[in-house]
Amino acid sequence: MKRLLMDVTPKASRVALVEEGRLVEFQYEDREKKSLVGNIYVGRVMNVHKGMQACFVDIGTEKNAYLPLPKHHQVQAYGHVLVQVEKDASKQKGALVTQKISLSGPFLVLLLGEHNIGISQKITDTQERERIFAMAKALVPEGFGLIVRTGAAGKTEEDFAKELNRLLPLAQQILQKGQYEKAPSLVLDQGGLAMRAAKDLFLDDVESLVVNDKATYEQLQQSFPKRANEVELYDGAVGLMEAYFVESQIAKLLHKRVWLKSGGFLIIEQTEACVVIDVNTGKFTGKKNFQETVLKTNLEAAEEIALQLRLRNLSGMIIVDFIDMKEAAHRETLQRFLEDCVKKDRIKTTVVGMTELGLMQITRKKTSAPLSAQISYPCKYCQGTGLLPSDQLVIDQIYREVRSLFLQTIYNQVEIWSNAHLLESLKQSGVLSRLEEAYQKTVSFHEMPTGALSYYELKGKKN
Repeated sequence: MKRLLMDVTPKASRVALVEEGRLVEFQYEDREKKSLVGNIYVGRVMNVHKGMQACFVDIGTEKNAYLPLPKHHQVQAYGHVLVQVEKDASKQKGALVTQKISLSGPFLVLLLGEHNIGISQKITDTQERERIFAMAKALVPEGFGLIVRTGAAGKTEEDFAKELNRLLPLAQQILQKGQYEKAPSLVLDQGGLAMRAAKDLFLDDVESLVVNDKATYEQLQQSFPKRANEVELYDGAVGLMEAYFVESQIAKLLHKRVWLKSGGFLIIEQTEACVVIDVNTGKFTGKKNFQETVLKTNLEAAEEIALQLRLRNLSGMIIVDFIDMKEAAHRETLQRFLEDCVKKDRIKTTVVGMTELGLMQITRKKTSAPLSAQISYPCKYCQGTGLLPSDQLVIDQIYREVRSLFLQTIYNQVEIWSNAHLLESLKQSGVLSRLEEAYQKTVSFHEMPTGALSYYELKGKKN
């Protein structure tokens, strides 16, 4: 059974897709920092860079958005353009926008100014694809294209017509505003996380949608009239995610180590350049054939990796160090299985293959920041490394700095300011007492409030 849970509070929204009690997709949004993906704006072109074949567009946000331009496409500085946000802004860059405007429904995506019809590759039956294509071609008006989503399988011509009749008036309204609205201005707000997630995840195979916010509940019932009886309002005493035993699963999404049922485990490391995943046998050693044990662990790991990419929203280049397999047939089996596993992902994910060093390469399209960046921030003391220098290293560094002050300055007294833990370690080491004796100068200790165990300040004084 699949269930979609929506925990909406004044501060944040959380969406969890649960299958047979297991969390299979999770999304988070700070309501004060709402995602702009899907929003449509009339923007003002600020800078055109012919060499980059791109321009920067003012859409009314803090940073100008970046708009790639097709070859031979001309835009004028300070001209107006209708754009849609593809990717949210980051600390370094503004949002990524496109002039290819689309409107999504539960199973259709209407493309403005296009003419092509595309059908989800996950609809594999040839006769069904031909039936869908014929319906789409007959219904879509001139000047529009259409992408048929996976959920369209089995839908009737009446279903297609109803969804198009809802999307087309909105499209016409957007095109009209695009001509007359003053830039920069917001033309269409796609709404908060709950509504966006419902369009993507509340598919036919999801039996119920449970939400704990009355306003969102009423909005969902209006948006999905045919499934209104499948939308439930939760008002229990305990939290929604706790009630459905999902809270503890969410808490594990920041852990580096992910245990497998066999006793093996994954180590997931996120770096600036890529995501690195290491597979270990852990407690699982098998009973007979070691290579069969390795294959079994790797197959289990592949399924879990595909899931973790979705849950943590990991993207870009992903490198997986599976346990070494000597047999080529095993390596081929693993790659085929991993390719099948990533097909469940809504976001385009490609298994590139093994390198000569035996590392599996995967790419996943980036649409938003990884979950870790949305719900956490790097420690200001260790800068996100998770590592701090040892006390002995810091003591040695202080020793050298104090010695330098005694030798090269006129100071005859040095004050050391730090936290109680480091000061106590310094006193117990005795290294500064030897300096005092050798140079006939004094060192004093002063406690200061700081959470950084390795932080200290030295102040030289002359009596």
